[in-house]
Order: sequence, then structure tokens, then C-alpha cells
Amino acid sequence: MASLQVSRLVLSSSSSSSIPKAAVSIPKLPKFNVMVPKIPIKKQTFWVKEESFGLESLPLPLKQRRDSDPIQRARLVAVLEEVMDRIEMHKNIGDQRNNWNSLLLSSVNMITLTAALMAGIASVNVHGGDSITAVKIASTVLLTSASIGALMSKIQPSQLAEEQRNAARLFKKLRTELESFLRENEEINEEDVKEAIQRVLALDKAYPLPLIGTMLEKFPEEFKPASWWPENKQRTGLAKGWSQELEMEMREVARVVKSRDAEEYEKLGNVMLKLNRFLAIFGPVLTGISAVSSVFIGQDSGLAGIVAMTFASLAAGANTLEHGGQVGMVFEMYRNSGGFFSLLEETVKSTEKRENGQVFETKVALKLGRSLSELRDLAKRSNLSQVKANEFASKLF
Repeated sequence: MASLQVSRLVLSSSSSSSIPKAAVSIPKLPKFNVMVPKIPIKKQTFWVKEESFGLESLPLPLKQRRDSDPIQRARLVAVLEEVMDRIEMHKNIGDQRNNWNSLLLSSVNMITLTAALMAGIASVNVHGGDSITAVKIASTVLLTSASIGALMSKIQPSQLAEEQRNAARLFKKLRTELESFLRENEEINEEDVKEAIQRVLALDKAYPLPLIGTMLEKFPEEFKPASWWPENKQRTGLAKGWSQELEMEMREVARVVKSRDAEEYEKLGNVMLKLNRFLAIFGPVLTGISAVSSVFIGQDSGLAGIVAMTFASLAAGANTLEHGGQVGMVFEMYRNSGGFFSLLEETVKSTEKRENGQVFETKVALKLGRSLSELRDLAKRSNLSQVKANEFASKLF
């Protein structure tokens, strides 16, 4: 309405000044007053309520854990990256040391047999001038072969290769566990990171990469199972799936495994250890005797040439049996199996179970090559036989 009034005033003023007045007068439009009701708006103060996670009401350890969760997760991811790097290193070094075993064995046997052939030829032509040169070359080559064979017996390339294969396998297992832990747990505390680091360091100690200084003793005084896990420490929170019946079953399985399989593997490990020690000494000694005998070729008797040829051939056979048969690798397999039995016993006897009971039972059954029903029957029969033995002993005494 205000705009209509303004336009009317403008038209009237302009018409009076510049346009002559018309004969017909335009009637005035009536005024319409439209009352628009006002909507009452109540003054309100709008504010956004911040979500409170209740950190102030939480105990201090949990509050710190949530605040530091991204950092701890990043630390655990860093540990996982190092585990993946160690898997690749152990795999590559294991392949390299397996090649060492093959190449060194072929080289030593070829050198030894060639020197034996030269010694034989020299013993046949004892009066020729060329025989002296052949004898010198043969003795030098045999001594070189003896030194290389002694080095192989010292470092045991086949055993070194098996150590790296076991380390790569165990690091792969640790990698899988860490990846699963990162997926399933939103909250990661410092204890989880420390435990992962301790497991990595324990594996590094059990299967070292360098040869000098940290190489494992290849000929210990007695057979000892491998140990690649840190000491169990008491932590809060037990895994689910454990019952008194399952715990008794696992304890009985561990007792049976220790009394049967573990003792058998220990005996076999000691046999392989003694055989490996004997062959490691026998091969280089035979090569050395052959080298010394070749020096006496050309004397009145032809016995020196026969001794040189015979002992060199025996040395090649001993080297083939030791390194070609990979006696050191077999010893390492028994040592690793003994370590599994020790880990099983220690895990079952531990007062804290970190892994789900049913999952642990399934893993044990598969590692022992049995089904779940067979594993449970084994525990029941062993428990029943032990009860009968105790009853018989009580009747006797």
C-alpha cells in the first residue's frame, strides 16, 4: 500500500507541473489497511551441547590409555613393519646359506677326488720328473680341501639354512597374530606393544642372523630344545573359552607329550648331535691324512699313494654324508620340535591363558596330527590309566 501511495503522489506532482489537466478526473482509490498478525517469537538462546566422554570420571590408567591409543597403535604398526622386514631377511639369508651348503659340498668333493687322482697318477710314475710336481700339487690341494671341509663342519651351512627357515616361519606367524590383533582391538595400550617387542627380540636371540659372535653353538654338550618365546608375565584379563575340564584335558595332553614324544625327540636329537660331531671331525682328519701321505709318494714303497687315494675317497664320502645328508638340518628339526613341546607345556601350566581355549585346543590337535576327538580320547585314556596305576600302587603298599 505504501508503494501505491508513493506512485500516486509522484503521478499527481508530475501531472500538475508538466501535463495539462484532463477534463476527466481520475477517482481516488480507496485505502486498504491489511493487518498482518505478528507471530510471537520467544527469545531463546541456542547452544550446542558438547559430547562428554566422561574422561574425568574414568580412573587414571584408562584415561591415559585412551589418550595415548593412536601413539600406541602407531608403535605396534612399526613393530609389525619390522617383523615383515625380518621375514624377508631370514628368507633371503636362508636361501643363501642353502646355496652355500650345495656349492661348498660340490667344490670340496671335486677338489678332494681330483687330488686323490693326481696322487694315484704320481704314485704310478714314481721315477718321472713330472711326478714330483704332481705330488706337490696334490698335497697342496688336499690340504686346501681339508681346511674348507673343517670350515663347513664348523659353521654347518645346512643347519644354518634350517634355522633361517624356522625363523621366517615363526616371524610369519607373529605377523599374522599382530595383524589380527590390530584389526580386532580398538584400544591398544603400552603393555601390548612391549609384549610384541619382547617376542621379536626373543626370536632374534633364538635365530640370530650374523655368523660371527652370535652364531648358535653347533655342537653343544647336550641336546637342548629351542626357545623362541619370552618369559610369561602375569597380566590382567584371561582369554575366554577356558573351563576346568578343558584345562585338565590340556594338562594331561602336555604330560603325555612330555613323557612320550618329548623324550623320544630328545634321544633322537642326541643321536644326531653325536653323529654330526663325529662326521665333522672325521672328514677333515681323513683329508689331512691323505695330504700327509701324498708327500711321501715317490719313496721305495707305493703304500703312500694307496693311503692318499683311499683316505681322500673316504673323506669325500664323509663330507657327502654329513653335508649332503644334511645331518645338521635334521638336528635342528629335532631341536625345534622339542621347543614346541616345551612351549606347549609352559603354556598349559601358565596361570594366565592369553588365547581362547577352544582355539588353543584346535591348534594343539593339528600340531600333534590328531583330530579333536582323538585328542580328547588320548587325554581320557591317559587319565584313566594313571588312575588305575595309582590304585594298583595303593593296593601294593
